[in-house]
Amino acid sequence: MISNAWQDQLAGIPFFESLPESLRWQLVRAAVPTTYEAGAMLFRDGDARDFFAVVLTGSVAIEHATSATPLATLGAGEMVGEGVLLDDSPHGTSGRALVATEALVFHRARFEPLLKDSPALHAALVTRAARAIGQRLKAADATLAGRGRAIRFSGGATRREHDLLGDRDVPAEALYGVQTLRALENFPITGVPIREFPSLVDALAAVKSAAARANADLGFLPRDVAQAIDDAAGEIRAGRHHEHFLVDAIQGGAGTSTNMNANEVIANRALELLGRPRGDYAVVHPNNHVNLSQSTNDVYPTAVKLALHTSIEGLRAAMRELVDAFLAKGEEFAPHIKMGRTQLQDAVP
Repeated sequence: MISNAWQDQLAGIPFFESLPESLRWQLVRAAVPTTYEAGAMLFRDGDARDFFAVVLTGSVAIEHATSATPLATLGAGEMVGEGVLLDDSPHGTSGRALVATEALVFHRARFEPLLKDSPALHAALVTRAARAIGQRLKAADATLAGRGRAIRFSGGATRREHDLLGDRDVPAEALYGVQTLRALENFPITGVPIREFPSLVDALAAVKSAAARANADLGFLPRDVAQAIDDAAGEIRAGRHHEHFLVDAIQGGAGTSTNMNANEVIANRALELLGRPRGDYAVVHPNNHVNLSQSTNDVYPTAVKLALHTSIEGLRAAMRELVDAFLAKGEEFAPHIKMGRTQLQDAVP
């Protein structure tokens, strides 16, 4: 059961907002506080829907077997597995804890009796589940925009942003901005976005975090802005928001579009953490604040080196596996005499 010491904190979680106190406490009594270690699976594609959960701390990736990149990442105050409130179909995706995560878990066996006894609670939960799914579809719309694949779940809602080329409408739910949108249009080269390289995305966030701290120490950046940038970058390093890193892995400008994609995502998330709307760049600006005292030629090579350092052990393990495979094949075919091969043909003396 949840202790009275922190029950009052639940009222500040978006899921519980505007829920009458009587219904909130009724629901909370059915909750099971649960901790998931980093990498733990909350549910898998094809599993029966058995629970929904509200994330308290940490983050959860919603994944599909067809993609190495999360479809969405969910943080504190967001719902996971809310489809159990709407139908009995199995999970169509998997949920994985990106970092150590605490959640309030509501198992079907505990909440269904409450719903039967309280139609008002049932209606409130279904409404919140539908709202959460709608919000996730809007975010999916934003991460598809710019590639001719926008699915318009958000009804085409946009915000207006400006750069040196003029004004452009950016999907309202996007954490990226106008520079990223232009890069999507200008460099549709491989179709492989940088989000497919999480080590690089994490490294870009690490550079931005370090720069914000240094700029704050030097008095170049207000402490509250620096902290928001640092916190936003920390979320990215924990695996969140990668779905908004959309620029092509191959591009002109020596990585400028990649740098700006990172600047815009971090700026807009920092704005949210400060209670400001996305695109309010007078408060946190992608260039003037997130990219302060930096250039692409500083950021990109540094991030690549950091990414290589963090990835080297994975490469080492893969090479060891390849060596072992070659050695095994050598033993398997050792009894057989075979002419050597070169340039796709039998070799000659």
